[in-house]
Amino acid sequence: MSKLPDFQMERKVVRKGFQAVAGVDEVGRGALFGSVVAAAIILPLQYITGKCPEWIGEIDDSKVLSPARRLRLAKEIHSQARAVGIGWSTHEEIDRDNISNATLMAMERAVQALAVPPDFLLIDAVSLQGNDCPQMKLSQGDKKCVSIACASIVAKVLRDEMVIRLDRIFDGYSLAKNKGYGTREHYQMLKELGPSPFHRLSFNLKVKGK
Repeated sequence: MSKLPDFQMERKVVRKGFQAVAGVDEVGRGALFGSVVAAAIILPLQYITGKCPEWIGEIDDSKVLSPARRLRLAKEIHSQARAVGIGWSTHEEIDRDNISNATLMAMERAVQALAVPPDFLLIDAVSLQGNDCPQMKLSQGDKKCVSIACASIVAKVLRDEMVIRLDRIFDGYSLAKNKGYGTREHYQMLKELGPSPFHRLSFNLKVKGK
């Protein structure tokens, strides 16, 4: 059984005097369709120092959680976090600026959306060069750090809901099933139907006629 995320990194930061530690993560970077969505989460300080509710013990990388558990945990995070910030970059911005820059932009927007100004950022895999807030990037942070894992859960639930709603408009790509990622079925439908207005044209879509 793999080790669950913990508060080890948050506690190190808090011991240095920081009080509003935000975990930041994104979802949808590798998809063929739709926006990339980011979340920034500041959890209560008492959770970091040891007084946690039971649901914290269920937090894990969003990709390994069932949809029902992700949704339940996302509701707990929204109701109990000190602050939740959401940001995204559209498919047009991804095509214009490239996925790497668009991902950083979504993360920056999530941080800016926090109602409580963070004094330290724990970020999954990247650094935000334009942000003056002290920060640390953590490789596979959503597997190690509770705050980052919470951000991944909130971002994934929101993005999945967005894609499912768009599936009702752009029928035929099985978006509700694949969430916009490049499954074999998704590529096959792109060959047959061509891209929808929300597909990322800068990606290798293998569309009909190519």
